[in-house]
Amino acid sequence: MDDPILTIDEREAINSGRWFASLSASLRHDILRCSHVKRFRDGVLIAARGNPPVEWVACARGAVRVCSTTPSGRQITLTYLEPGIWFGDVAIFDGDRRTHDAYAQGDTSLLCVPKEDFRKILSDHPELYEALLRLQARRIRQLYSLVEDLNTLPLRARLAKQLVYLTRSYGVPILPERRELRISLQLAQEDLAQLLGASRQRVNQELKFMEREEILRIEWSSLVVRDRQALERLAGTN
Repeated sequence: MDDPILTIDEREAINSGRWFASLSASLRHDILRCSHVKRFRDGVLIAARGNPPVEWVACARGAVRVCSTTPSGRQITLTYLEPGIWFGDVAIFDGDRRTHDAYAQGDTSLLCVPKEDFRKILSDHPELYEALLRLQARRIRQLYSLVEDLNTLPLRARLAKQLVYLTRSYGVPILPERRELRISLQLAQEDLAQLLGASRQRVNQELKFMEREEILRIEWSSLVVRDRQALERLAGTN
């Protein structure tokens, strides 16, 4: 059921997003004033490939799983969008239809700005054009970095980088005195493999190596990072 009011945690997730926080106070006010909240249960389709663009959207809670479907009907996960991330602006700008499917990963809340209001905010706040250019530039840099990783890094380093990212976005302390973090986003190993462009068997093998080295612990429905510094060294991000 939709609820027009963000919870305190959801509002904090939106306001603390690096890109949104860089906007002027008046622009942030108008965006929030024109927005409404939609809530989705785990696994529910948010938007389908081929749909016309009707809203500019930010994730406020949970995650959005972006995927494509092969000719044989198999779904391939491309990325996950965490709280604070805005999306959907490209389709509004070029007028084309959605290019991928989007599903709720866990119970998910979205902050939605209707297309007509988005265009009015653009006309009232020219700074939004430059801000969106910065957002697109960041996405392009991330895409180039991903392509570079796929072509230059071994699977172990790519997996470590993905786990570092998931820990930063979804890490929940479970034993503060031991500094262990559970990745709250529930991912099947098949989904993790798809993100890395590898087979599930190879990803499972690398996870077991990390478990033996006491870097992480594999649980039934989640991963627990036991040694974050060691994981960052593997990823080359510390």
